[in-house]
Amino acid sequence: MKTQENMVFRKFVQKRLLIYVVPNLFFNTLIPYLTLRNLGPVYLFQGEYCMARFLLPMALFLPFIITYDILKKTIVLSEEGKAGFVLPDDLAKNKFMFTMAGINGAISFSVNILVMGLVQLNVPEGYGFNATMSSLVIGLVAGVLTVLSTLCPIKKVKALSC
Repeated sequence: MKTQENMVFRKFVQKRLLIYVVPNLFFNTLIPYLTLRNLGPVYLFQGEYCMARFLLPMALFLPFIITYDILKKTIVLSEEGKAGFVLPDDLAKNKFMFTMAGINGAISFSVNILVMGLVQLNVPEGYGFNATMSSLVIGLVAGVLTVLSTLCPIKKVKALSC
C-alpha cells in the first residue's frame, strides 16, 4: 500500500511540475522577447523597458504563488491519505502555507536583486544587453524558480510528517 501511495504522490509531483514549468518558461520568455526585441540594447535598471521590470516582480510573486499552491494541494492529498505521509494534527495549515510562500518569495527576490546588483556593478558604464539573450535568461530564471518553488516546499512538508 505504501509504494502505491508513493507512486500516486510521485505522479502528482510530476504532473504539477509539468503544469507549472511549461507555461512559466513559455510566457516568461515570450513576453519579454516581444517587448524588448526592437529596443536594441537592454539595461538592468535603466529605461522604461529594463530587465528589472520583468525579473523582480517575477522573482517575488512566482515563488510565492507556486509555493502556496503546491502546499495547498499537497496538504489536501495528505489529508485524503494518498500522499504516503501524514501531517501532524496540530499543524496550522494556513499559517504554514503563507509563511513558506513568503519565505520562498523573499529569498528569491533577495537573491535576484543581489545578483542583478552585482552584475550592474561589474559591467561597464552604459553597457546594454542583447534583448533576445535577456529574454532567454528571464525565461531560464523563471524555470529554475518554478522547479525550486515546487520541490523545496514538498521536501519541507515531508520533513514535517509523522
